[in-house]
Amino acid sequence: MKAPSVRISRGEKPNSSLTIGLLLTFSLAGTAFLLAELPGVQVVGPLITAIFLAALWTHAMGCPAQAKAGIQFSSKILLRTAIILYGFRLDMIQVLTMGPGLLLGDIAVVFLGVTTVWVFARWLKAEPTLAFLLGAGTGICGAAAIAAVSPIIQAKDDDTATGVGMIALTGTLFTLAYTALRPFLPFSSEQYAIWAGLSLHELAHVAAAASPAGSGGMAVSLLTKMGRVLLLIPFCLFLLLWNKLRQGRREGSFRVEFPWFLVGFLATSLLGSLYPLPEPFSQGVIHLGTFLLTVAMAGLGFTIHLHSLRKKGLRALGALLAGSLLLSLTAAWLATL
Repeated sequence: MKAPSVRISRGEKPNSSLTIGLLLTFSLAGTAFLLAELPGVQVVGPLITAIFLAALWTHAMGCPAQAKAGIQFSSKILLRTAIILYGFRLDMIQVLTMGPGLLLGDIAVVFLGVTTVWVFARWLKAEPTLAFLLGAGTGICGAAAIAAVSPIIQAKDDDTATGVGMIALTGTLFTLAYTALRPFLPFSSEQYAIWAGLSLHELAHVAAAASPAGSGGMAVSLLTKMGRVLLLIPFCLFLLLWNKLRQGRREGSFRVEFPWFLVGFLATSLLGSLYPLPEPFSQGVIHLGTFLLTVAMAGLGFTIHLHSLRKKGLRALGALLAGSLLLSLTAAWLATL
């Protein structure tokens, strides 16, 4: 069933559309957080739950035209705001002092994650834009990387939402597998922690998988993961330059809009690194960023049509799983060096 197109009816006030849309996306995000506390849904997490709720709403009733402005505000403005707040999680000084070995491993993982998912996608004939988003999410930092890369490569909203959902689901499956395999692996606690930090998709996945390694292992794992988060900045700047050069050759001009939210991400990273915030405030900002990211996922979920997801999602999911498995095996080898 094809969902009807979204239009603001004649005479409808934009402010009303903004308010209704924001109330809708905030309500779905709140519902997703509540559902994520349930034992079965807890494994999935609020991000993918919010996308799923919005997609179900669209499939059943269509995207409400009177909420268009608020939905777009959530999926664009609040998404970029969440990325800016995400910078407070990154301690640049600590990452840069963790040693060249781990940082080189992070660089290798980012390169491998992006390229392997892309190669498998080409082989499976998956949708290329979605595949690139999945590669960035696999190699760098999951949903945050997809959200940051998406406007630079001018990805469609439904590709962004689909990519986030796939990354969250795949990362959850790998986290469960890591935790189950931990007692049988010939790794020390530090090696296991580095493996998790090098290969898993989201910060939450790394934290969950590294918990059996103890508090020391958790710290090493999160620090390793933060090295990959740090590489989001040069990766996006490289993409921006690449797109500008490519468009310049094709059109004789440079028309790629600069993603200013990356400046905000860099600023919050530097601020949090140079001037550590009080713990209650820091945790509050992190929780706010997570909630706003969930609100943005609800907004993006309204762009997903289940029939199109079935059509193009399976091949991309196959490329994601294959690329993630190869990345995991490579990261296991790097962790033992």
